[in-house]
Amino acid sequence: MPTVENPTVISWFDRMRLAGLIKLLREQPDKQEGLDALKEKLERARIIKPEEVPPSLVTMNSEVILSDLDSGERLTLEVVFPAAVDPTAGQVSVLSPIGLALIGRSEGAEVEWPVPGGTRRLRLVKVSFQPEAAGIYNL
Repeated sequence: MPTVENPTVISWFDRMRLAGLIKLLREQPDKQEGLDALKEKLERARIIKPEEVPPSLVTMNSEVILSDLDSGERLTLEVVFPAAVDPTAGQVSVLSPIGLALIGRSEGAEVEWPVPGGTRRLRLVKVSFQPEAAGIYNL
């Protein structure tokens, strides 16, 4: 999970759900991709209460606006649980390389990840929707 280093902050609610996801998927041999990276990220993260989550932080089910640092292209993505992914709706799994790079990061962070043909570099421009900022603590 290549990224440019910035502190990772995770709400205890997201940490609890993501740890449960890791435990569940460990029992399914065909669903291992991304689990070790997510486990490591959770172990390194600073954990905060959901009520203390700043609106600029990417949490589960957040929608973000990204800017490609090389092309200037803008894209909008939503970080979701693997079972909820709908790529046609701009959703990415938290276990995907970009989902892992974004979760727990704040506006202004720069992330990198390998794509066919090289590395894509993006800046997190804005968290356009975040459940906690909307007062939703169970999404």
